[in-house]
Amino acid sequence: MGQQVRVTAVCSGNICRSPIAEVVIRDAVERAGLGHAVLVDSAGVGGWHVGEGADRRSVQVLARHGYDGSAHAVRQITRDWIDADDAPDLLLALDSSHLRELRRLAPDSDVRLLRSFDPASVTSGDLDVPDPYYGSLADFEDVLAQVEAATPGVLAHLRTLL
Repeated sequence: MGQQVRVTAVCSGNICRSPIAEVVIRDAVERAGLGHAVLVDSAGVGGWHVGEGADRRSVQVLARHGYDGSAHAVRQITRDWIDADDAPDLLLALDSSHLRELRRLAPDSDVRLLRSFDPASVTSGDLDVPDPYYGSLADFEDVLAQVEAATPGVLAHLRTLL
C-alpha cells in the first residue's frame, strides 16, 4: 500500500450526482480505514458551475442520511486532469453519456459506469443514474440509494488496486 489510488466520479455539471457519489464513496473508504490510500473526488464533463457548491438538494439529501456535502466545490474534468501525474486510476461515469465522453477524453483510462459495481443493477441492465436536476427531492433520494448500492462493489475494486 505504498501509493495512493485515485477515483473520480463524473456527471454532467458536478452539482448533483457526482458530488453525492464522491461523499458516499469517501465515507466508505474512511470507514474501511483506507483514507490514507484512496483519494476520492468528483468532476463534471461541463464547466457551467465551476467554483460553485453542490446543488442544495444534493447537500440536503446527504445530510438527511448522515453525510456532509457542504464543502463541495464544482470542478470540470479536462485532458490536463487525465494527463496529470496523479490522474485517476478509476473514472466512475454516472450515466452512459458520461461514459462515452470519458472514453473519448481518456481512452487509456479505466472508465466504468458506477452502477456496474452493483450486482442488482447489472442483472436488471439498468446502469445509468438518472439526472435528478429537474426532478423532486425524491429523485435525489433515488440517486443516493443507487450510489450506496454500488459503493460496496467500488470499495472492493479499489482494494484490488491497492
